[in-house]
Amino acid sequence: MSRGLGDVYKRQAYIIAEAGVNHNGNLDLAFRLCEEAKKAGVDAVKFQTWKTEKIVTCSAQLASYQEKNIQDVSLSQYEMLKRLELSYEQFIQLQSFCRELDIEFLSTPDEEDSLDFLMRLGLPFIKIGSGEVTNIPYLRKIGMYRKPVVLSTGMSTIGQVSLAYDTLLSSGASEVTLLHCTTNYPCPMGEVNLRAMQTLKETFKCRVGYSDHTMGIEVPIAAVAMGATLVEKHFTLDRNMAGPDHKASLNPLELKQMVVAIRNIEDALGDGIKRPNKSELNISGVVLKSIVAKCPILKGEVLTADNLTVKRVGSGISAAYWDLLLGTTASLDYSTDEPIQLK
Repeated sequence: MSRGLGDVYKRQAYIIAEAGVNHNGNLDLAFRLCEEAKKAGVDAVKFQTWKTEKIVTCSAQLASYQEKNIQDVSLSQYEMLKRLELSYEQFIQLQSFCRELDIEFLSTPDEEDSLDFLMRLGLPFIKIGSGEVTNIPYLRKIGMYRKPVVLSTGMSTIGQVSLAYDTLLSSGASEVTLLHCTTNYPCPMGEVNLRAMQTLKETFKCRVGYSDHTMGIEVPIAAVAMGATLVEKHFTLDRNMAGPDHKASLNPLELKQMVVAIRNIEDALGDGIKRPNKSELNISGVVLKSIVAKCPILKGEVLTADNLTVKRVGSGISAAYWDLLLGTTASLDYSTDEPIQLK
């Protein structure tokens, strides 16, 4: 029986360090990415698994962002992906290495054979990229595994997301988390539209998260503050390396800074109940103001705005009771600045 995503998320946002294809087809670089992800304190490191001949034709051209980010623009998309492809045996080694590091291994299957392979590895949930939102037969097969699914929704309308979401659940997926995403590398701030994540939550009444392709760490931090239960962020060992995704990725230090910031924001969010905390209770006695005599007051004299004022004094009647005190009579003689007392 598969774990629910509630078991995965627990009480904190689940943070995925997206290694993706930033290993450049080199297993040693992939191992180093796992090590850096562990050092950064993320929950999981994720790769992408495919057989090139099953996802792209030999004549398919590079996407515009890929042309900008790789050094050899003469490559076809097939040639580029073939250079980046890792074997199934290498993914088995990566999972074993992650177990030794005590970090969750994940990988996105980009076609059915790789889906079957990754399911044999016992991953806690299936992470699906934005490119599969409209791939209904593939989504049906994913649902048939009856596991939790996390679906990125870049390039999609709300109607397309609805069809994908319903297809996964009707096919057997135990739960679906939707990730808002803008499929551009890097994504300009003006194209993030982070409020769309909340639209997904309101529309589908499900857990939501954010898959980030912006430069920097601000947006995933903001996403957690806005209710993201999962965030995914690309990272690399070096942004200057050749490859399609390096330039839109964090370096290891930035990844760690993002994790620390997210955990700090989670602590800062609190429980939503408006009340003074323990440290404020100690301070409030000194800072909050009380009602005191503005001038000498004799016993029996009527208390008015002319002979009362409010000041910090550390004791006495709170200024919140000002209206209740006006018009009553003094029970004692008071000197200037002496706190007023109840009978």
